[in-house]
Order: sequence, then C-alpha cells, then structure tokens
Amino acid sequence: MLTYILRRILATIPVMVVVALIVFSLIYLDPSDPAAANAGDQATAEDIARIREAMGLNKSFGVRFGEWTWGILHGDLGRSILTKLPVSGMIAQRIEPTLSLMVLTLVLAIVVAVPMGVIAAWTRGTWIDTAIMSLAVVGFSAPVFVVGYVLIYFFALQWDLLPVQGYTPIARGFWPWLENLILPSLALGFIYIALIARITRASMLEVLSQDYIRTAHAKGVARSDILFLHALKNAAVPIVTVIGIGIALLIGGAVVTESVFAIPGLGRLTLDSILRRDYPVIQGVVLLFSFVYVLVNLVIDVIYTFLDPRIRY
Repeated sequence: MLTYILRRILATIPVMVVVALIVFSLIYLDPSDPAAANAGDQATAEDIARIREAMGLNKSFGVRFGEWTWGILHGDLGRSILTKLPVSGMIAQRIEPTLSLMVLTLVLAIVVAVPMGVIAAWTRGTWIDTAIMSLAVVGFSAPVFVVGYVLIYFFALQWDLLPVQGYTPIARGFWPWLENLILPSLALGFIYIALIARITRASMLEVLSQDYIRTAHAKGVARSDILFLHALKNAAVPIVTVIGIGIALLIGGAVVTESVFAIPGLGRLTLDSILRRDYPVIQGVVLLFSFVYVLVNLVIDVIYTFLDPRIRY
C-alpha cells in the first residue's frame, strides 16, 4: 500500500506543473493589454510602460514562468498590482471564511445526503423514494444564487431567525461563527446534497440486489445493520468518488455564495480580482484551489484502498 500511495503522490507532480503552466498563462490569454487595463483611461505611455515592467510583461514567457515558479517554491506568490500587498498574505487573510464554509457544507451534505440516498434505495418505488428524488432533481437544477436569495428572504427577512449577510471569525465564539454560515452552507450544499443523494441511491440499489444481502435478510439480520454495515460499505466507492468530484462544485459555488452573502473569503477575493484584472491575485487563488482539488483527489484514491483492498492502479 505504501508503494501505491507514493506512486499516487508522484503522479500529482506533473499534474500540478501543467496546472501551474495554465494558471500562469492567464495573463497572456487576455486579448487586451493587461498593463493598459490596469493603468486606466488617463494613463500615459510612460505609466503603461512602468506597469508593464512591474508585471514582467517585457520579459519572455519562459523567463517569467521560471521566475514565478521559483517564487512559488519559496512561498512567494507575487504582489497585487493594485494594493501592492503580498498575494500570500491576502490569501491568508481570506482563507478562514472560505475554509469554514466549505468544511461545514461538506459535513452537512454528507450527513444529510447519504441517509437520504439509503432511504430512497430501501423504499424504492414508494412515495418516499419519489419525494427524495424529486427534491434531488430540484436541488440539482436550482442555481446557487437563487437558493441563497430564497433562504435570505424567508429565514432572514421574513422570520428573522438568522443574519442576512456577513461572517464572524470562530475566535469570537462558536455560535456567532455558525450562525453566519448556516444559510450560506445550505445554499451551497443544496446541489451537493442532491448529487450525493442520487449517486448513493443508485449505488445502494445495485448492492441491495446482491445475493449476500438476501442471505442477510434470510438470517434475520436487523434492517439497519443490512443497510449501513453491509450494503453501504460495499456501495461506498462511487459515493466517495462523487464526494471528491463535488469539491469542484464547492470551489466554484463558493465564488457565488460569498458574493450573495457578503462573506470576505477567497471566492469574493477572486471575483473582485477578476473585475479589477489583478492577475497575480487571480493566479495565486486559482493555483491554491487547483492544489486543493488535486490533493482531495489524492486523498480519495487512498481512501479507495481502505474501502476495497482489490483496488491497485
């Protein structure tokens, strides 16, 4: 197993190199002149030339990419064009809200969606199954911002149960922290719950039709033991896979969710940087998100070996 894990870790290195190359190329893919865009309408030719030199656009692609990669290896993601602050520092200031939102959404989705899928599979063809799958279809179809505004209207404006917007650091107390994240987590997790519930149901239906499940029934094994100890364990590989894939949904949805709920996280930072064409910040955040996604997939691959020892790529 150690050899397999080491091989998977080494396989992530070329992936991250390709990701870094694509992320760095963002500034060169802009059809307009990034220096002129950042200089503004009133800038002179000297101002544009100075900004171009500061952005390194007067150097060749290979030289600039080598310098940027060398800086990343030393923890330097560059400096913001607008604020002149280190990108790594800006990310560090914004990472707690995004991390809190994603972790809480992930936990909420797993706790809610997996039992929903199991129950839907067990009650296949009944009104319970139909209701759960109908809810999953709605959840998978509804945009994050629509769900967010609906939740704000009812829970914050009409019933005054939760805050409308904002974020409270966990250092100021657990409940104030959680109170501000409930609605964003529900909005972001709606589509994620629907996805996991549907895959859980499909995987469970396949396992429940196996002979050993009927044997467990014949032996009088408790229903809960059949579902969660026998069936769910053997249906876990597709479920874990979709949970890992769904991290991309969380990352993409965080941008919209943080904008709707005014959360000062990395998603909001990314959107603001795109609007201002602050390329070093965009590159740093996208590279971080890409690394997290690659790391999550690596963890998923390792989890496979524990769920099914036969898996060896």
